[in-house]
Amino acid sequence: MKKILVAMGAFLVCLCGNQALYAQRQAPQPNLTVLLNNYTRLIPLRDLGNRDIAYMGNLTVPAFVTVADMLERYAPVTRFALPENVDMYHDLDEQLKFHNTLIVGLASADLANKRLLQFISTQAVGKQLILMVFGAGTRLQELDFVHYPILWNPELSELSARNAAMSVFGGLACTARLPQSFSARYAVGAGFTTEQTRLEYANAGVMGIDARRLEANIDAIAEEAIRERATPGAVILIARGGKVIFEKAYGHHTYSGSTPTRVSDLFDMASVTKITATTPTIMRLVERGIINLDSTMGYYLLQAQSTNKNRTKLRDVMLHEAGFIPYIPFYRELKPADLSTDSSAAYSVKVADGCYIRTGYYQDVMWPTMLYSKLNTPGTYVYSDISMYVMKEVAEHQTGIPIQDYVQHEFYRPLGMQTAGYLPRQRFPKERIVPTENDKTFRKTLLQGYVHDQGAAMAGGIAGHAGLFATANDLAIYGQLLLNRGEYGGDRYFTGETVDLFTSKQSATSRRGLGFDRWDPDTTAHYPSRLASDATFGHTGYTGTCIWIDPKEQLTYVFLSNRVHPAVSAKLGNLNIRGRIQDAVYEAINAAK
Repeated sequence: MKKILVAMGAFLVCLCGNQALYAQRQAPQPNLTVLLNNYTRLIPLRDLGNRDIAYMGNLTVPAFVTVADMLERYAPVTRFALPENVDMYHDLDEQLKFHNTLIVGLASADLANKRLLQFISTQAVGKQLILMVFGAGTRLQELDFVHYPILWNPELSELSARNAAMSVFGGLACTARLPQSFSARYAVGAGFTTEQTRLEYANAGVMGIDARRLEANIDAIAEEAIRERATPGAVILIARGGKVIFEKAYGHHTYSGSTPTRVSDLFDMASVTKITATTPTIMRLVERGIINLDSTMGYYLLQAQSTNKNRTKLRDVMLHEAGFIPYIPFYRELKPADLSTDSSAAYSVKVADGCYIRTGYYQDVMWPTMLYSKLNTPGTYVYSDISMYVMKEVAEHQTGIPIQDYVQHEFYRPLGMQTAGYLPRQRFPKERIVPTENDKTFRKTLLQGYVHDQGAAMAGGIAGHAGLFATANDLAIYGQLLLNRGEYGGDRYFTGETVDLFTSKQSATSRRGLGFDRWDPDTTAHYPSRLASDATFGHTGYTGTCIWIDPKEQLTYVFLSNRVHPAVSAKLGNLNIRGRIQDAVYEAINAAK
């Protein structure tokens, strides 16, 4: 049997293009999916970081492909086709053996296939199995003997397929009941109730918002950005009230127009790394009492004890009030002997295609330079990338785990953030990563999948202030985690008090939270946008990215672009593209009230 394998999230590459995902959906319809046999509360699925999920269905039927597409919004899923003959069962059994969770989609007519039902029951031994059944319920009696969960929907359609798949992960709550008795086991009124625990993928109309008008307004601004060459492309995502209500890709990877931007593309997050990698790590360590923000750099870092930063408090570092200088252009100090076009033991740190830096350069040169750099009087707000270099070092010294591994294990994998992470070229095809600058001074190549920030690149692509790559969907998940005050997917990652502490205004001299940027009380600044509420927090990124989260409106706004391609340009900011799109969202919300 031919195995059909699709990489994480790859369905979006062909599904989305430049089309809004759900623009054609009408008014919200109830979820008719009935959940049966959920005695162990397997549904909604939890513990995603430890699951290896397989999906089996008739992949020649569009609705079953839709099931797979939607499942892949929440977790990595390997697709398999239903066996077409008896000879395929042994091969399929071998291919499934390393998957610990199996989701099977069947039409009600498939329940007459005794050999198939026997095979499915065999797979339930040693695995957690979920069965989806679409169509007339008269054949449910064929499943009277099973004890694994069944999701039944009376029709096989795109809507029922989407709803069933979202129900598996808690994107939709299950509340429906069997409308009639189909057997003694599956009697009228049977059904389990679940709650929504993860993002739902819907249309703005479900929130009472005029979806077409919202799309038209956002389209006009995004197309202006591309027309004015502020950025060759962008992805915009809006989530409100736990529902993704808008998601669309615009333009192309480059101005050549050869590769359309897709919502499944990875972007260089730049300084959004600060609040999606380093800050959550610090939040976790503070909450567990491993780090005290009122302790000093010297307390946690031996190397800092002999420097002028020995008594610098971590709280000041997180607020950008430690007195650090804003930026050190390390790449300008490179000597010819520090770089090589070939890798070797002496040049093992890859900073771009065909460009390697001397092994140990970060430890030998960059980190000591930061530790011994000028220190101004603390207490004044000066935005500095050095802050998050420091906090990464503090975190790694206290956990004993490289930050790129810590965030994957503690946050991204269990949350279902499938693309977020450092060094994306090691995990994804180059074509899926949006290029940034055509670097003509330092790396002398087009940067694609290598961090744009020079210092982060020289640190091996892994830094506290930059280096993260992700999709808009990943950021939406993270935004919802914070809107939920630390809970997502039925699991708690932070206490509500921790989220409130870090995201609220914590400075007497600036608008900042701890790590997080915030709404500017100077109303003439209109930052991050004219209509954003005073509760709004988030961050921007130098490459043309941002995420803003507004608890008052339960809103997450994500804008991803590569405005630094082919060279750094200020047009995205001068045209206020990000802020104007954010205001268009608020205007749509206000019009619906």
